[in-house]
Amino acid sequence: MSLAGQYLVLQLLIVLAVLVAVVAISLAQSAATFERVEGRRALAAAEALGNNPAVRSLLPDAQPRVGAALPAVAEAVRTLSGSSQVALAKLDRTVVASSDPGLLGGKLDIGASRVMEGRAWTGVVAESNAAVLSAHVPVLDDAGKMIGIAAISRNYPTTLERLGDAVPNLLTYLGVASVLGVAGSLLLSRRVKRQTLGMEPSEITGLVENREAMLHGLKEGVVALDPNERITVANDSARELLGLPADCVGKKISSLPVDPALKGVLTRDQPDPDQLVLVGERLVVANRVPIRSRGRDIGSVTTLRDRTELSSLERELGATRTATDTLRAQAHEFANQLHVISGLIQIGEYDSVVQFVNGATVDRTRLNDEVTSRIQDPALAALLIAKSSLATERGVALQLDPESALHPVSDELSRDLTTVVGNLVDNAFDAVTGLPDAAVRVLVEEGRDARTGAGQVTVTVRDNGPGVPEKAVEEIFRQGFTTKEVGPADGRGFGLALSLVVCRRSGGDLTVANHNGAVFTARFTRGTTQHKRGAAKP
Repeated sequence: MSLAGQYLVLQLLIVLAVLVAVVAISLAQSAATFERVEGRRALAAAEALGNNPAVRSLLPDAQPRVGAALPAVAEAVRTLSGSSQVALAKLDRTVVASSDPGLLGGKLDIGASRVMEGRAWTGVVAESNAAVLSAHVPVLDDAGKMIGIAAISRNYPTTLERLGDAVPNLLTYLGVASVLGVAGSLLLSRRVKRQTLGMEPSEITGLVENREAMLHGLKEGVVALDPNERITVANDSARELLGLPADCVGKKISSLPVDPALKGVLTRDQPDPDQLVLVGERLVVANRVPIRSRGRDIGSVTTLRDRTELSSLERELGATRTATDTLRAQAHEFANQLHVISGLIQIGEYDSVVQFVNGATVDRTRLNDEVTSRIQDPALAALLIAKSSLATERGVALQLDPESALHPVSDELSRDLTTVVGNLVDNAFDAVTGLPDAAVRVLVEEGRDARTGAGQVTVTVRDNGPGVPEKAVEEIFRQGFTTKEVGPADGRGFGLALSLVVCRRSGGDLTVANHNGAVFTARFTRGTTQHKRGAAKP
């Protein structure tokens, strides 16, 4: 059934319900009107009968079916008043005159009447065949003493009779209501169809179901906001990516536990596509598009893609590039050494060749021993050795502080250390490359947190560059912030933010200070470790 048909049926049902209510009210009103109007007429007729001189004089000595005067007076009053029944009863309620011969000699049924108390009364009396409206009046003699009862009754109209009286009005009401209902349903249907773009309810239901299935089936997150920054749509992927509660729809984004940087991405216009934002430890690509309909702003839709896996692949590629650069630097260094050895052989300086080879071997062995004797975590030791070769090529002196010491750590802490140290050392290289006497020093220490007593690993990376600008100290760990020149599609500004997240995840922190250059201090709470008993401490 079309929307107009549904509205029409609904309107007709409403009209029918109203009509039934009107009928019930009309019947009740007609009954009340009959009792009020006809009760007054019956009471007037009964009073006229009771005050008749012939009735007052003959009633005390009257007998049923004896004499014609009382029946004649009673019938005359009944006829003149248009009543259905009339009766005269003595003080003991014995009927001596009545329009119904069957009542003669019997007791007058007075129901709830108070006429025996000397009071006139009007009300409904249930007789054997039907209910009647009766008026009872006491008959008084000249001395004011009650000598009998005068009763006038009118037949109570049946429900069908009262309904027949109300039919003309009810048909009028029904006709007017039907016309108004049909016109109203058509107008309402047209208005609703304009608002629903001409779709029927079944089409709207199907559209909503398809939209829900599509939204919650997408791997990408989708968040829609209205102009008041209230969430109107958030699919499962978006809730998982952003950590939104299940009942977030309908709430303002400002009332939810969302990082301020993320709130800015969701609520502010985005000049360029694929804006990167750090959500916890995930790197998310956001695209915000304002939505307009019929010339007015109705909110925005932001799509979110988890780039964490891609970022991991980029870091692995970066590690491969670092290894390649390191191998290239070592190849360049070895090529120079081979040229020296070749020249010494050509000029016959064989003793010098042996001395040169021994010296080169000792330098390489000394570097490896210096790192591995102090840093017993293989991953971090390998990282520092690889960075030393890269530092040599870039003209930077990378030094491991002699006070450094680290026992074996858990795999999780090892990954965190390599991530943070790699970022800090690369940033230090960028800061000092090209400077005279460029140097970067790394200090790795073990100890205990003075507040909690838990094991702690502290890494300090110090360079002799220009340091961090004072106004940038508070912003340097904010995601997307960088002091380097970036292109429109560059992903810079997330290394330090991610390092801070990694440190805080382990219960530590990452801070920066300026002291003859930039000094970054990363602290990690040490988890389950694999200490080797008796390991030598440098």
